[in-house]
Amino acid sequence: MLYAAAIAADEPSRIGFIVSKSVGNAVVRNLVKRRLREAGAASLREHGTGLAIVVRALPASASASWDQLLQDYNAALDSTLARLAGRPARGAGKGSAGTTQKGTPRA
Repeated sequence: MLYAAAIAADEPSRIGFIVSKSVGNAVVRNLVKRRLREAGAASLREHGTGLAIVVRALPASASASWDQLLQDYNAALDSTLARLAGRPARGAGKGSAGTTQKGTPRA
């Protein structure tokens, strides 16, 4: 899960990670964190200012390959940035029907 908020345009972008014990043991959590940091570093090169990003790793991230994790991260970032900009995300027709504006499941 990825959450983003716009901050002042002249402030450097920030990124934080939440990797709980439900993801796996310490070795697995650190592997997931390292992979997410690398994906985050690439996105910060593109979006150097004006964003605060929080990434919450779900348990499925423990078994995901690097390519799959990067693809999921980039898709979540694109979707969130599109929502922040006020335009529909690519392919958001059916996929966003079950979530609220902030990405949480609807009751």
